[in-house]
Amino acid sequence: MIVIGEKKLELESFKQIVYLGQKVKVSDLALEKTHKSFSFLKEFSKNSIIYGVNTGLGPMAQYRISKEEQIELQYNLIRSHCAGAGNLIPDAYVKALMLGRLNSLIQGYSAIHEEWILLLAEYINHDIYPEIFEHGGVGASGDLVQLAHLALALIGEGNARYKGVSRPIAEILQEVGLKPATIHLREGLGIMNGTSCMTGIGLCTIIQAKALLNWSLLASCMLNEVAESYDDHFSKELNQVKLHPGQRQVAEAMRTILFDSKLIRRRSEHLYNKEIKQPVFVEKVQEYYSLRCIPQILGPILDTVKNCEKVLIDEVNSANDNPIVDVATHDIYHGGNFHGDYVSFEMDKLKIAITKMAMLAERQVNFLMNKSLNGKLPPFVNLGKLGFNFGMQGVQFTATSTVAENQTISYPMYLHSIPNNNDNQDIVSMGTNAALLAAKVVGNSYDVLAIELMSLLQAIDYLKFPEQLSSLTRDAYRAIRDVFPSFVLDSVKYTDIQSIKTDVLKESPDFL
Repeated sequence: MIVIGEKKLELESFKQIVYLGQKVKVSDLALEKTHKSFSFLKEFSKNSIIYGVNTGLGPMAQYRISKEEQIELQYNLIRSHCAGAGNLIPDAYVKALMLGRLNSLIQGYSAIHEEWILLLAEYINHDIYPEIFEHGGVGASGDLVQLAHLALALIGEGNARYKGVSRPIAEILQEVGLKPATIHLREGLGIMNGTSCMTGIGLCTIIQAKALLNWSLLASCMLNEVAESYDDHFSKELNQVKLHPGQRQVAEAMRTILFDSKLIRRRSEHLYNKEIKQPVFVEKVQEYYSLRCIPQILGPILDTVKNCEKVLIDEVNSANDNPIVDVATHDIYHGGNFHGDYVSFEMDKLKIAITKMAMLAERQVNFLMNKSLNGKLPPFVNLGKLGFNFGMQGVQFTATSTVAENQTISYPMYLHSIPNNNDNQDIVSMGTNAALLAAKVVGNSYDVLAIELMSLLQAIDYLKFPEQLSSLTRDAYRAIRDVFPSFVLDSVKYTDIQSIKTDVLKESPDFL
């Protein structure tokens, strides 16, 4: 089990829980903080006006709620905001948002009863996935609609997916021996009023983006081998005169990957220290940008992914609801920690960066397809009869159209604020929309990378280069060939794209 609540939750632990089935245990320290926070608010609110405890919500906060109505207020809040629409959020994202909400609540500033904390941990450990919809939250008073659907499941209402089947949550709880949670004070608002949906999806997207970046780096190295490029564009000497850490790290990784390649050439051996008489050079003196500028293109993408991870890890370890209950100062603070701008902004930056990565991959595919560019391969890397067979022609269309979609949906959601809630929420983050679009861009880009790798392998086979590859790119070549055999005669390719995505790309190299 991974114990949470004793130290900061990091991305690796998040990945272990969400994707690899590790169970969670809430630490005794976290439960103690939760209990103290709840007890303090319960006593403090007896003689004070506290938002969401004895007041209405949002623009109706001016209305006092009687003691007799306070519990029912929370149920009303949950049920009224279960208004999601669109597609259901995938199970991994649901587990991620539950983990994010749990980790935020156990910081000890949310004053919800520990019963809810423990039940939320049980949902994670039993792989119970409440049905939560993509559309609904505007990311300002948190992910209200998405988290309302979570709260609904915690009180034993609505549907959830369990063992791959959607059923009433009440049936599932009875089957696994759990009881629904009950409202004690402000648990409806405590569950709903936070950024955990956008943050959970965002962290999943970062995990996928990091893997994708490593594959893009490997494919770019392999392409340089196919082109028999010169080595100076990823040399330490060239890249150290630029001070950006991402560029330097990418160049260093390229040197690591290609160190024993028999295909990469040294410029000094071919163009320096020898007499060259021809007035027009047959071979290119410098490679195209999609080969030569890998550190300068993937470098800022790497820096963006790293910063995005830092911001979202800070968010998932924050108390992000309202009000904040501070036992240490014996006070309650009202504000806007539920506002999702930090997450929304990073998700937009991430999807722009990954779109650029997909654009790079598409240009690299085009280099392989076009004989007038590469000067050594048949059109469309066609290993069959030219004019009769088509090679990789069909999949290039898919790569191009997919990149075009990425470009269109990469306009920032961060700038799409639309006032709502009687203008109480007059500027919003649209954080969950931003996270979902970033996830869409990353998913699309896996398709483009799969197509590039397929094309590269066909090129390597045509040139009879497998044994001249570096040891690391040769390992990748063999792993991909295990699920995508070399072909000469035309055959359907959509199954190959899917096989590479599910059987190869899910296992990420770790160069960056």
